[in-house]
Amino acid sequence: MKRLITSALVAASLSAAPAAASTKGWQDASDVGVYTLMALSIGLPAVKKDGKGAMQAAGSLMATSLVTEGLKEAFPKLRPDGSDRKSFPSGHTSRSFAAAATLYNRQGKAIGIPAFALAGFVGLARVEGKKHYWGDVIAGAALGTASGLLITHKRPDSSTAFMPWVEHKGAGFTVMKSF
Repeated sequence: MKRLITSALVAASLSAAPAAASTKGWQDASDVGVYTLMALSIGLPAVKKDGKGAMQAAGSLMATSLVTEGLKEAFPKLRPDGSDRKSFPSGHTSRSFAAAATLYNRQGKAIGIPAFALAGFVGLARVEGKKHYWGDVIAGAALGTASGLLITHKRPDSSTAFMPWVEHKGAGFTVMKSF
């Protein structure tokens, strides 16, 4: 099963790569990558009847999305293509890295490492597609990885809680740990 999933991740990145000859091709390739990772991070645990894992993946993606969209509103940075002021941070990249971190934590290295490679490709594609600058992608990768690693775990419930929040003047998150 792990080899099949790993092969699917490699196939997704390879199938998207030839289309990336143009700006639009890079954008399409990043869409293929992010949606593949998001579907696998929730779908794989669901298929394995691991409801807790699917919920953790969904929670990680939701927290990442909330914080990413809050930061886009708080820091309205013009995209390289000039289309709008939602460049910082990269949402495709943050969601890709959240999904990859979730897969790494919940499914192990055999699936997690190729997932991180595909997430890295998504970040590259966002820069090459003229939707983001490298700083946007690095911030998105850090945000997504932190969310995936903090919210998703393989062990029984830990004593750590992660609570994202958004209000009209900002967004953030609170982490609580009992000792």
